Amino acid sequence: MRGSAESYRVFVRNWWRWERVPYMPGGRTKVPDPSARKTTLARGCTYDEAYAMCQRHAETHRPGPLSRKAEYERE
Repeated sequence: MRGSAESYRVFVRNWWRWERVPYMPGGRTKVPDPSARKTTLARGCTYDEAYAMCQRHAETHRPGPLSRKAEYERE
């Protein structure tokens, strides 16, 4: 049985992915990737803990060309 408090899962994922485009110079372009794999960093966090963890991740990791960022969602 779960308590009444909400818990959150913190994860990282890429917002974009590379897609091959044969008619374009360079042969590839970035497209949104809503089904990207999510790598869990923590579970059972409070809202404040999840928010703080995402902020720390943003301060210590560059998002790169595919915009890899930390996010959180309610469990």
